[in-house]
Amino acid sequence: MEQLEFFDIPSPCIGVCQTDARGYCKGCLRNRDERFNWLHFSDAQKYDVIRLCKQRKRRRQLALLRARKIQILEERAAATPHLDFDTDTSSN
Repeated sequence: MEQLEFFDIPSPCIGVCQTDARGYCKGCLRNRDERFNWLHFSDAQKYDVIRLCKQRKRRRQLALLRARKIQILEERAAATPHLDFDTDTSSN
């Protein structure tokens, strides 16, 4: 037996309606088609779009964390060039 849906699936829009370089909304991370066709999607399609948005958000957060880590390492290396632990001293 199929469970009945009593509530509409709300749009993931958070009111930050700007597009990034890849064409995704900076607020909800939907692409153009997902935003414009939301009202025409079935419930299954809406759930799929929400799943994709969550994946995109996780990937974006991971990329930001990696970029921040690289930035911190570069700042440390610039601040203390005499403590370069990455050089191979075993060949001397």
